[in-house]
Amino acid sequence: MSPKGSEKKKIFKVPHTFVIILFIILFAVVLTWVVPAGEFERFKNDQGINVINPETFSFSEKTPVSLFRIPTFIVEGLSKSVNLFFLIILSGGAFNVIVTSGALQGAIGKIARKFSHKESIFIPILTLTFGLICTTQGVNMFIGFAPVMVMIARAMGFDSIVGVAIILLGGAVGFSTGTLNPSTTIVAQKIGELPLYSGIEYRAFSFVIYMIVTNLFLIRYAKSVRKTPTLSPMYELDQSDSLSDNMNLDNMGHMDTRKWLVILSLVGALAVIVYGGIRLDWGLTESSAAFLWLGIIAGIAAGYGPSKIANCFVDGAKKMVSAALIIGMAKTVSGVLSAGHIIDTIVFGLGNALNMVPAFMQGAAMYIANNFINAFVTSGSGQAAATMPIIMPLADMVGITRQTAVLAFNFGDGFSNYVLPTSTALMGILSAANIPYDRWMKFMWKMFLVWVATGCVLVFVAQMINLGPM
Repeated sequence: MSPKGSEKKKIFKVPHTFVIILFIILFAVVLTWVVPAGEFERFKNDQGINVINPETFSFSEKTPVSLFRIPTFIVEGLSKSVNLFFLIILSGGAFNVIVTSGALQGAIGKIARKFSHKESIFIPILTLTFGLICTTQGVNMFIGFAPVMVMIARAMGFDSIVGVAIILLGGAVGFSTGTLNPSTTIVAQKIGELPLYSGIEYRAFSFVIYMIVTNLFLIRYAKSVRKTPTLSPMYELDQSDSLSDNMNLDNMGHMDTRKWLVILSLVGALAVIVYGGIRLDWGLTESSAAFLWLGIIAGIAAGYGPSKIANCFVDGAKKMVSAALIIGMAKTVSGVLSAGHIIDTIVFGLGNALNMVPAFMQGAAMYIANNFINAFVTSGSGQAAATMPIIMPLADMVGITRQTAVLAFNFGDGFSNYVLPTSTALMGILSAANIPYDRWMKFMWKMFLVWVATGCVLVFVAQMINLGPM
């Protein structure tokens, strides 16, 4: 019989996102029994959007929610999210066709061969590539691509961290600035009754600022570890295998006419979606249809037959089912709070708390608060669906535009994903590249602080200029 001291301790495992959201739903139900019911009067503003009158809050009779109604609220949340569900599913299918074609791998390999000794050009080109793709997609779609980037980075004299950082940091900027993101920006804007894709100019400006700051940091790090390899947190682990010795940039996939056509179809589809959203008043249905066309056209360009296109599309769609379901689950939270008539009470309380913060710092405070929320709900779409019904009226109450609130949400939801061990994108890519979390954080903590400071400044500017519409 082994002594008790030799027994293995149980290691805490972070629950599945569905479980976390279920606990949040249960907490929301409890709140309907504890928090007094109340409401603001609402009116349509000059743009025809329903907003609260912050001077008209009053308490009302309690309407607590029964635990037995939770399944009903979940189904209702899924029903209300059907358009978003299809958008996420179809975009995932389309991008899987593109990744399967090898076009992205070939394009990156071509860039690597051309700029192998010019990190000041090579790194920004690749981070920009991943950033642009992740304006509509989550970084987790590149989990399988992480070993390839690590091999390229090490063949060029860098360490493993540079390889995954190109994906993670570039993708982080694209995803977190929310330029076109359907699972965060569009969800938040739809809940906030804002025109879809509105405010894109400032988000694009934020994308550029973040991309510059991130590349300056990463290039400096890459040059330092190439000059002095022992400075790398991964030095011993990288030296323990012969990965870089067996890597030749000439072995990377090469581009041909078909692959260039696939890339062209991707660029064209994104351009059409942006134009449609800005000029043609497209909604989620039209954007979903565009992704469906992208999958078909990219498959034809790659030389795939109908069955191959269908198989690739379905495989990609399967990977996005969980993210799509999370939206419906998260919408349950707002459904419960609404049924209990306590959303306005929570907004009233938060508004009073936020009013204690100096007015010029309220936007930044909202951004920092979203970072803490993201520690518990790492799904961007889930966080948007769960928090926007509260944050939007709160923004109305304290005098911050809803567009600024969306920006604060985007930054808070996105950038913290690259330091949180609960993030599937981060942990998946680190695992694929065999990089321990603690080694990553030795590199990443400074970058994250730079990101937070940059975000505070950008949200502050947005608040000062009354970023609109609304």
